[in-house]
Amino acid sequence: MTVTPESRPAARADTTRRDRRSRGLWLKRFLPRTLFGRSLLIIVTPVILAQGVATWIFYDRHWDTVTNRLAFAVAGDIATVIAQLEHDPSEEGRNWILATAARTTDLIVSLEPNQRLPEQGQPLRGLLERTLGKALDERIARPFSINTRVAHEWYEIRVEMPNGVLSVMSPERRLFTPTSYIFILWMIGSAIVLFAVAILFMRNQIRPIKRLAAAADSLGKGRDVLNFKMEGATEVRQAASAFLLMRERIQRQITQRTEMLAGVSHDLRTPLTRMKLALDMVAEMSGCDPEIEELMADVAEMEAMIEGYLAFARGEGAELVQPTDLSRLLNETAASARREGTEVTLSVEPLMTLPLRPNAMRRCVANLLSNAGRHAGTAWVRAERRGGSIEIVIDDDGPGIPAAAREDVFKPFFRMDRSRNIATGGSGLGLTIARDVVRSHGGDITLDDSPYGGLRAIIRLPL
Repeated sequence: MTVTPESRPAARADTTRRDRRSRGLWLKRFLPRTLFGRSLLIIVTPVILAQGVATWIFYDRHWDTVTNRLAFAVAGDIATVIAQLEHDPSEEGRNWILATAARTTDLIVSLEPNQRLPEQGQPLRGLLERTLGKALDERIARPFSINTRVAHEWYEIRVEMPNGVLSVMSPERRLFTPTSYIFILWMIGSAIVLFAVAILFMRNQIRPIKRLAAAADSLGKGRDVLNFKMEGATEVRQAASAFLLMRERIQRQITQRTEMLAGVSHDLRTPLTRMKLALDMVAEMSGCDPEIEELMADVAEMEAMIEGYLAFARGEGAELVQPTDLSRLLNETAASARREGTEVTLSVEPLMTLPLRPNAMRRCVANLLSNAGRHAGTAWVRAERRGGSIEIVIDDDGPGIPAAAREDVFKPFFRMDRSRNIATGGSGLGLTIARDVVRSHGGDITLDDSPYGGLRAIIRLPL
């Protein structure tokens, strides 16, 4: 591919968009996925930023200014004592100066004659020691050492003099203000209170959304939504109102469809019955001619197709969801399939109870076992819990279904056998009804290759 000068800006723009998209995807990995977490993040982030800025301003301005002033005040008092001792080196003057310093400056000052500081002093650690060291350098300009571990809440400052070492004990309150602790505790306490209030309010706002989601999920699984009421913010109430209207429309459509199917069933079965009686009478009078047998087969096929279509369209919609022991249901369905001549090997966990429409689910499994019995000789049924769902696997040793046709077989009236023989091809509604039943329970059914050489049908139902 030749890159022209005109295409270079477009290529750079595409690269920039891809980079931004990749950075956005990387950032989304660390963001919360729930609405509660994201809403809380929106509230918490500005608070943390505001407190971070306030803390920086406090330590950069207040702490630095106050600490400098306190440190320079102590250094100034020590410098004053040193200057007076140098002005009056007599013993009486020294005693008076030390007593006056203790009385007026809140410092305990003593002179240790004939002493020297170590040549290599200890390094200054921490902001307070460095600030005090800077002040002593500026005000005293003599060798000194600072000991913060001499006593609790006391600092020892030792200054080298010509005739000894001047020891100054300074209380911590002269070098440190407790307002910093109060400020930090106030920020942490206020943040905790704000977070608690935010969590409380956000939970109250998220609860109606969760209830709406649970109601929609129950409706999608064909369960009755009882005691649902509109609550929460205006937008949530609008969504809940739309959900209730949708539920009423769906229930009204189901009722109309059921009533229409009842009329269709009555109107179609009556002429079919008359046709069957007429054909039987003609057969008795003139014998079983090949043409009459073909007509009787056509009528039987029409009757089977109508029954299958009515069963598919009805979808067991009138049946109520109730707690059902799936293990018992599978055992009963397997026993019924064995009576029809299908060899079934069953392996299920005991006491698997979940909300189902038992008749619809029994018909779903029976359709799958009927297909296995029609096209294979043996079926293997296994049911077990897998995480938050129950998996039902039905294997057979028949010819199977090609991978390209595994979605087509779920379409209504689709048959792998293109002949008109109901015994071999069926009506083309067995798998359609099975998937319709499973999906009405919130699950799904898929097809795959069986390790026994035939077809594997996998039903997944949420617990």
